Amino acid sequence: MTNSNWTGKKVLITGVCGTVGRELLKQIEVQNPAEILGVDNNESELFFSDVEYRAQPHINFALGDVRDRDRMIQLMNGMDIVLHSAAYKHVSLCEKSPRDAVQTNIHGTQNIIDAAIANNVERVLFTSSDKAVNPTNVMGTSKLMGERLMTAANMQKRGDGPIFASTRFGNVLGSRGSVIPLFKKQIASGGPVTLTDARMSRFIMTLSEAVKLVMESTFLAKGGEVFVTKMPVMRIEDLANAMVLELAPDSGMEVTEIGSQPGEKLYEELMNNEEMRRTIELDNYFVLVPPFPAVHTRIVYEYPDKKADSVAKPYNSDTEVAMTQDALHQYLVKNALV
Repeated sequence: MTNSNWTGKKVLITGVCGTVGRELLKQIEVQNPAEILGVDNNESELFFSDVEYRAQPHINFALGDVRDRDRMIQLMNGMDIVLHSAAYKHVSLCEKSPRDAVQTNIHGTQNIIDAAIANNVERVLFTSSDKAVNPTNVMGTSKLMGERLMTAANMQKRGDGPIFASTRFGNVLGSRGSVIPLFKKQIASGGPVTLTDARMSRFIMTLSEAVKLVMESTFLAKGGEVFVTKMPVMRIEDLANAMVLELAPDSGMEVTEIGSQPGEKLYEELMNNEEMRRTIELDNYFVLVPPFPAVHTRIVYEYPDKKADSVAKPYNSDTEVAMTQDALHQYLVKNALV
């Protein structure tokens, strides 16, 4: 189905070679944009993407790094919409290399903001993470700072400058950062399937679902909000058992615990106690309104599918009802995740 909001727009996607960036390209491509410019610092993957889309002259790719402010200003010239998905996302690697996480996830986001203001683009959406809520590691802290920078940029803007907003979602099942590829590999090699902790729960969604909601929130945004995507909850133990049931049903394969990793939470949070006090509920989202009003303009936070002006509790995978193992198994099969 075509969404007329994207028709005729010039769209820049950072991190276009990543899981989310690639799916954004795929879904926006069919919305009749005037141009899509995919930006990444992964030369090899960018080359293969360029070859794949060579027959479509309105889709182009450029080598660039969000750490390079001048390059971002240059590439953003003439763009209408910027979808910022470039980031360092692996918790353990960011913990070992915090300087690099800061340079890409924090300074890189500020460079995107500066470039958008310099080119007077219409909208900028930052893709964040559940790990930005009450962060326990460098990666989550850097993503939280990215959200704060987007909100602050919107608070300080003058006139008809860019609308800045963020969207926050949990685990994208089947992506390179999810546990599904690891479980598949363990099952294929005869097991055992290893869990860090059987009590662990996570918010989940498919890649297609995640990107559709990113695209929708881009045009819902009034400025400075964080859109928290509603999604189902699973227990990691149920995921492991459901995958064994589907991929090796008669194997008797063991599912064993190996202990939680440093900085790893037993549950995920998408909205904390402080944020719930300034949250509006929509059909598909919770909208976290900025804690401070815009300095130079008045923003009215009204949305067409509003359900409530407030929420009664934080959004936490430990307090939400998890899918049953059977329901999770059906979800995995339906979405071709196993």
